[in-house]
Amino acid sequence: MLMLMKHLLTIFLLAMMAISCRQRAGTETKAKEKADSLRVEPAANLLPSKLVAPKAVVPPKLDGLPDDSCWFLANWQPIDQNWVGQLYDSLDFAGRYKVAWDAGQLYILAQITDDTLRTTNKPLESYLNDDALILYIDENHSGGDHQYNYNAFAYHLRLDDRTVDVGADSSAHLFPGHCTVNRNTRGNTTTWEIAVRLYPDNYKDNATNTPVELKEGKHIGFAIAYNDADRGPARDNLVGSVYIDGDNKNIAWIDASVFADLLEAK
Repeated sequence: MLMLMKHLLTIFLLAMMAISCRQRAGTETKAKEKADSLRVEPAANLLPSKLVAPKAVVPPKLDGLPDDSCWFLANWQPIDQNWVGQLYDSLDFAGRYKVAWDAGQLYILAQITDDTLRTTNKPLESYLNDDALILYIDENHSGGDHQYNYNAFAYHLRLDDRTVDVGADSSAHLFPGHCTVNRNTRGNTTTWEIAVRLYPDNYKDNATNTPVELKEGKHIGFAIAYNDADRGPARDNLVGSVYIDGDNKNIAWIDASVFADLLEAK
């Protein structure tokens, strides 16, 4: 009888140990899952240098709503590279975007969280210091300098619905008709829906220019950024979509070589 009781006690202790180990493993797994959900991986080495944009069989309605069929085919990409300014938190700014295309235009869907929106009525003087979504587009992905020429464009899409870029004369100009924009703001989040006509690098001011027809397999230099201006006289941050090495990261407005390679696919 004594031997039987010892045997049963041993079985009981082993069973309790197994249950305890299983519970501990479950707790550790849940803790790891929670930690993984909160972890923010460094994006510098994760950002794609190559992007793929699906073709929009049906053009988006450009109503500031992300419910068009082409947006279900495109993947979200982050806008999280701090090119200018101090560190910020996700309540101050967060951004992401998608890209699609058809023969006539490039389409961009962007979602921007910004706790303070600011603009002035002086677009040509204050375009660098007001809130704006900026599209960097190099039509033939040639790279290189575009500071005071049209090798690439840096469209500043302002909250007053005007589009600004620097021209060949080194002055800021309005570019009506290049970008069609509609926005929808709910709380601190603004959804931008944009159609852009792409022009070649022989674009001329005050002349008739023909947009390029887009085709499957075409490569475009592309980046996107947000000019975040809160309450001061100057912008607080410029946050972009591509990693730029070195101390001076504010070079996308000069050098198209830092743009991502955007491939137009089926």
